[in-house]
Amino acid sequence: MHTIKLKKKLEEFFLEDLGEIDISSQTIFGKEARGEAVILAKEEGIFAGTDIIKTGYSLFQSDLHLKIKKQDGDPVKKGDIIAEINGPVSIILSGERVILNVIQRMSGIATLTNKAVQLLNSSHTRICDTRKTSPGFRMFEKYAVRCGGGFNHRFGLYDGVMIKDNHIAFAGSISKAVKKVRNQTGHMVKIEVEIETEEQLLEAIESKADVIMFDNRSPEEVARFVEMTPKSIITEASGGIGMHNLADYRETNVDYISLGMLTHSYQSLNISMNVE
Repeated sequence: MHTIKLKKKLEEFFLEDLGEIDISSQTIFGKEARGEAVILAKEEGIFAGTDIIKTGYSLFQSDLHLKIKKQDGDPVKKGDIIAEINGPVSIILSGERVILNVIQRMSGIATLTNKAVQLLNSSHTRICDTRKTSPGFRMFEKYAVRCGGGFNHRFGLYDGVMIKDNHIAFAGSISKAVKKVRNQTGHMVKIEVEIETEEQLLEAIESKADVIMFDNRSPEEVARFVEMTPKSIITEASGGIGMHNLADYRETNVDYISLGMLTHSYQSLNISMNVE
């Protein structure tokens, strides 16, 4: 994650939570009291969020000492210590909730992604995310997908063209939409086209799309569409795919399977802070 952007995001989160002062910690402990605490996993999963702990506490500019015991992508089980903290009690407690909130969610995404990768169990097809992320939290969620062994689709509307059904409907056809994009973008911009039928697939191939996404197609249809698509074009399957049928797509030979559920239907991993 970009350090400057990470700091800015965490500052926003802390300002939302702290306001002017942490009344509880400041009135009970002041600035002098010191203590030790640990961040530990309370269930099995994949951890993500090392930089959240480091950068989060560094924003308080105190003589707080951290010892990170788990790295991003590491498996954790119940009782595993993720980090040890020594420093001003008020700072440890003031940063606790925001840091836990972020790493719990990131670790939940990493865990779900890892389960999807293991379930698919393919040496060719990659699992990737979508733009179905929480507003303001995309950077963290997409990084967590990578920690779980997945890959990132585009980060926003600005880093790749994706011509979907509504674009095609408004433009009149796939070929018209692709032509307009080609005439106005540079050679570094890839164009992906979403298709549902064989007719649309042939039009997307003829239009020389860089990526073709098969939307809401069965494993049999995906396998047939992949066979029809030139090797120079990247293929992707999406829509209607989840844990219940992911393994059915193992032999389709599609390049990517994009799963919105990775960032909108995950369950946060149970992580807590305990005083030593």
